Amino acid sequence: MSTPWFGCYLPQLRMNFATILERTLAAEAAGFDSLWLMDHIAAPGAPDKDTFEGWTLAAALAARTVTIRLGHLVNADPFRHPVVLAKMAATLDVISDGRLELGLGWGSVEAELESYGFGQFSKVERAERMGESIEILDLMFSGEAFSFNGKYFTLDGAIGRPVPVQLPRPPLHIGGAGPHLTMPLVRDHADWWNCPTYAINRLDDLRPLAGDARISVQHPVALVLDEASRDETLATAQRRFGGWGGLVAGTANEVADALASEAASGVEGFVIQFTDFAEPDTLQHFMEAVAPVIRTA
Repeated sequence: MSTPWFGCYLPQLRMNFATILERTLAAEAAGFDSLWLMDHIAAPGAPDKDTFEGWTLAAALAARTVTIRLGHLVNADPFRHPVVLAKMAATLDVISDGRLELGLGWGSVEAELESYGFGQFSKVERAERMGESIEILDLMFSGEAFSFNGKYFTLDGAIGRPVPVQLPRPPLHIGGAGPHLTMPLVRDHADWWNCPTYAINRLDDLRPLAGDARISVQHPVALVLDEASRDETLATAQRRFGGWGGLVAGTANEVADALASEAASGVEGFVIQFTDFAEPDTLQHFMEAVAPVIRTA
């Protein structure tokens, strides 16, 4: 098992680009390993708010950063033909000098898929389609000509160029927790299984279904910077994220203790959504006071 890594989840909602860039650069400066965006046409629960397109935003951030890795938790497979997704992923991996983390899910927000005309596919069909998409991604990343004849996609003499910097492919993260549709995809295809915050309480039960995939988890985290702000910080976190499951709140020591037990059990990646929307001081404090404790768990 490797030393745990830390990602900052920064959904591009209710923030202008200047703020997103500021917090991305602050995460990079603080020592976060990765920065994660969302992939939605309209933000669930807030469709009237500005939401930047995830891949365009990632490309803009890649051009302005040096070390931090970039990904989406998770890309909705129905949004893009796998050939287009492969081309986008390879391009971003090349221009970022190999810093792409490729997150993928089969598209669980049915209302969004229906509203924007992505087709009337059942959950089973969307999961099957994603399996074919991953096969095509791998063929595109090879840089060799290929044909493909599947249930959902047919390709004849296709080729993907350029190939990614990271070969045979950028790390593939599959997010979700469904034992019948998602976990078989994790077992058969993923480099990483990302356990979402709502399923943290089922982590031990789901872990055997992940096969050889390595494990990362998501958590909303409310980091108390000083005792004077404790009550307000915890109340705000509970109001904003209390219904999500997996909320971790408290001082640096309290947060570290909660997450260190997961690291000791084999979790190798932590994707943190800060309940104050990743204020730079919070990012710095987490990496100075929390991350080192977890890394020694």
